[in-house]
Amino acid sequence: KKGEEMVKDLQMKYQTLQQKQASGELAPVEIEKQAAALKQEEAKLGEFEQSIANAIHHFLPNERLIYFGDTVHLPYGDKSADAIRYYSLRISKFLLEQDCKMIIIACNSASSAAYDMLLDFFEGKALFVNVVDPLVNAVISQAYKNVGVIATKATINSSIYKNKIKSLNQKVKVNQVATPLLAPMIEEGFYSGNISKSVIENYLSHPDLKNIDALLLACTHYPLIRNEINEYYSGQVAILDSTDVVRDEVKRILTEEGLLCENRIGHDAFYVSDYTSSFEETAKNFYVFVSCDKSDDNQSV
Repeated sequence: KKGEEMVKDLQMKYQTLQQKQASGELAPVEIEKQAAALKQEEAKLGEFEQSIANAIHHFLPNERLIYFGDTVHLPYGDKSADAIRYYSLRISKFLLEQDCKMIIIACNSASSAAYDMLLDFFEGKALFVNVVDPLVNAVISQAYKNVGVIATKATINSSIYKNKIKSLNQKVKVNQVATPLLAPMIEEGFYSGNISKSVIENYLSHPDLKNIDALLLACTHYPLIRNEINEYYSGQVAILDSTDVVRDEVKRILTEEGLLCENRIGHDAFYVSDYTSSFEETAKNFYVFVSCDKSDDNQSV
């Protein structure tokens, strides 16, 4: 409801501005100023909407989502590949017990370390989608020449983005920078002040990120600081994340497999390995909660 209200309010403001422009009520300079302000509001709305779960919820409203957040072990970015594979295996088993037809590995570290293993282990039991391949395909389709990648240590150490992009186009230059402080900073809610600005600028000023024409936000937390990153580059660098491309990939696969739901059945469910107040506060930035039910070993929200 909050998202719908924001959209309607923004649409009304655009319509009012167009009417004032047509009537000559405002000078061109003032029209331009107000239009720029509305663009900022639109960017904030995009931030509110940014998350893979929320994007799929709006794009495929008849699909029931079951979300699992591994709050006990986060962040995955500083864990070993073996540990990430073990956590991913247990979570996938839990989701299959909920009769999920598709499992979206909405984490770059898990996608890098565990995707192939999960495909082999659960072959034929469910469809799996990672967040890496759709973003790589988007880079190739846009024909970028100099690409920067920021991500957790686990994702950078795997070199999965660099290797996959190079396998499709050897001419693309790919530079990677590990940004381990960003995910925990966002988890704790420090992403819109002087502290976060200083951390972000310190990472983006890395020599390996100079002269890039596109930057990949290779962590599903990073869309929440997309505006700050775009501001650093003054809009001169394309900022790409996996939200929309994964959403589109999910619809494509479900359509091809004949698995799209025609009618909504049941409510979305959110589970965490340990319920914390910080999880609830951070998650509200991604998704609007209806109610909280703290129960069972895997606590549902």
